[in-house]
Amino acid sequence: MPKALSTRGISALTLLGVALFVFTVGWFLIGLGHVWAHPVLGWVALPFMAVLAGQACLRVWRRADLSATGRTFWLRIGLTSLVLGAGVISNAVDATGGPDAPSRYVSPLTSALLLGLLFFAFGAMLRLTSWHRTGPEWIRFGVDAAIVLVTVGVLVWHYSLRHMWIKDAGSILPLVAVITLVLITALAVIKMTFAGSGHLDRRALGIITGGAALAAAGGALAPYLRDTPQLSGTMLAAALVSLALQLAAERQLRAPATPGVRASTRRFTVLPYAALVAADLTLIAAAVRTGGELLLLAICAVVLSGLVAFRQVSALRENNRLLDTVDGNMRQMRDYQEQLDHEVTHDPLTGMPNRTLFTAALAAGGPFHLALLDLDDFKLINDRLGHNTGDRMLLAIGERLSAAIGPADIAARLGGDEFALLLAGRTDDEAAALLDRLLDVVRRPLTVGRHEMTPQVSMGATGTGPGDTPEELLRRADVAMYAAKSVGGDRWAWFDPIMDQLAATDALLGANLMQAIGRDELFLLYQPIVELPDGRFAGVEALVRWRHPEHGLVSPAVFIPLAERNGYIVELGRWVLEQVIRQAAAWQREYGDRAPAKVSVNISARQLQEPGFPAELAALLAREGADPRGLVAEVTETAVLGTGAALDAVKAISALGLRVALDDFGTGQSSLSLLVDCPAQILKVDKSFVDGVTTASPQAVIVDSLIAITEGLRIEAVAEGVETAEQAERLHRAGYRLAQGFHFARPLPAEDVALLIDADRARPAQDGVGAGHSGQRE
Repeated sequence: MPKALSTRGISALTLLGVALFVFTVGWFLIGLGHVWAHPVLGWVALPFMAVLAGQACLRVWRRADLSATGRTFWLRIGLTSLVLGAGVISNAVDATGGPDAPSRYVSPLTSALLLGLLFFAFGAMLRLTSWHRTGPEWIRFGVDAAIVLVTVGVLVWHYSLRHMWIKDAGSILPLVAVITLVLITALAVIKMTFAGSGHLDRRALGIITGGAALAAAGGALAPYLRDTPQLSGTMLAAALVSLALQLAAERQLRAPATPGVRASTRRFTVLPYAALVAADLTLIAAAVRTGGELLLLAICAVVLSGLVAFRQVSALRENNRLLDTVDGNMRQMRDYQEQLDHEVTHDPLTGMPNRTLFTAALAAGGPFHLALLDLDDFKLINDRLGHNTGDRMLLAIGERLSAAIGPADIAARLGGDEFALLLAGRTDDEAAALLDRLLDVVRRPLTVGRHEMTPQVSMGATGTGPGDTPEELLRRADVAMYAAKSVGGDRWAWFDPIMDQLAATDALLGANLMQAIGRDELFLLYQPIVELPDGRFAGVEALVRWRHPEHGLVSPAVFIPLAERNGYIVELGRWVLEQVIRQAAAWQREYGDRAPAKVSVNISARQLQEPGFPAELAALLAREGADPRGLVAEVTETAVLGTGAALDAVKAISALGLRVALDDFGTGQSSLSLLVDCPAQILKVDKSFVDGVTTASPQAVIVDSLIAITEGLRIEAVAEGVETAEQAERLHRAGYRLAQGFHFARPLPAEDVALLIDADRARPAQDGVGAGHSGQRE
């Protein structure tokens, strides 16, 4: 309700009305035993009370948030109060202005005003909105109303009207006035009790009804006031009605302006039974005065009616109990239905909207942005740490996403580790800013049980256009998401139409890659590692190649990331590892001490996360009979940085006897503490630093710094991607003793490596492997 209409406590005008009421009632009560010298004083307060009541009703009428029906009702009641004031003034003039004053004379004008306002008030009551009723409900309403009206008629006749008829024989006007007042009051009570209160406060209307009932009772006192002409029942009636209207209006001002709520049609209504009790008591009272056989018959009739009423009440209560049970069952069924509806449209783990509800929101249309999110390497977390840990991680990610978006946005879990966002009412720049923020929100460290991890997601986003279907939007966002994954993940990408072509090519190539092993399309080459400065052979690094039957040689820069995206990297890595260990074992058996001292093989991050990978490696070494001391496991720094499972796997590999090399050091999320935590014996300096080693560049500074670190930690350093003699010389001066690159030799098949081993011992030191050769980039 409007703040301006909100009141606290009782207003000053209401207190004034109460004070005037107390004055009038006190004056009346004292006048029962005392003859006042100035009877006009008993009428003075009444017009003011009527005006106060009218003013309060009109205040409610001005309340803008009240329904039109409610405002009309209070306007009518306010005008009725003013008519009441005019009637009271006219009655006061009749009683105190004539030569026989004080008298009980009532002029036609007064009668017309008082009776008119009664009809006007009842008309206002009838205009209130009633609830819609069925045929049986109307019958029940009519029977209840008839019971009340008959009972009221009996009581009024017995206690008042018959005395007026006897004492005022031939005077019909007072009799008609009282009958009308009582009848209208009874109808108002029936309307309030049975028909409903429409859009108004029920307590406010209850106050009006109660005041009207007391006023009717005051009018019925007229026969008992014949010996006190200075007193009139109108005094009490007008005072009661005025105060009731004022209090009811104050109550309505404080009440909310919401429509009334229909009470249950099975609600037990006391009024008809109260009327029956009143009629029975009246019958007993009359029979006691008469005595004899009539008293016995009256008692029997009362007992019989009481038994019938008790039987009906018991049946009604039993029916209500059964109906309440049915209602309870229906409510339970509705609750089950609501629960089923919720389960159909919401994810059971996170409580977020699911694909069904999210697709429906997309189908509703409108300008918005759609983003799909997929957790990077979630399968490894599930496999390595268990599904319970994975579920708790999904729950935490869902909570972070829901908390980070706006109230008009929708976050949903589509299934597995895939989430979706519908971002409403944003420009492209605003959507991009939110996606950047979401990446930061998701990246916050997360502790699940004993495991601390840093979640990462890949996201694809797209906007809407004319004619876009939910399926098309989801497809575009999915393509953009996998484009983000293809460049390493932990980022988001807008959809671009060219991605469709790339995605189709990737899909076809990925399907071919999964069959490449069975078709013998994969093979290994070995990049020689040499000593500086003489170029003497020191070892090899195994490199996988793919000869596609249609496309020829496919670059590792294409199919290795493709294998990582489609999850085939583990199978591919297992095949490479088997081939390298088998070849290393063959060289060890054939050449003994002259076999390559370092046979390096790359281990992917996904392999390190695979449960049982160290045990699988140990079994492979035992089966092939390879000496692990001649093998080097190359891992990237990003594979082990901040990931407990991968770091544990690296430590287990080192315990098997293999040496560990940190590959491409300095290009990822480097941390020098990794050189302490990870059991690495070799550090491979990335080609991007070697390229600038001959210039006064930051790369040269980094190269010099890294050799100093490795010497201090007693770690071997291998410079990768050496392409010129100048680079080799500069690296040697800096302290590097091992290098590899096209300057020394291209990657060779295993047969050529065997020739290299044989020729290396007979070759002079200065004519080492590929010395002085320059070639293409790796």
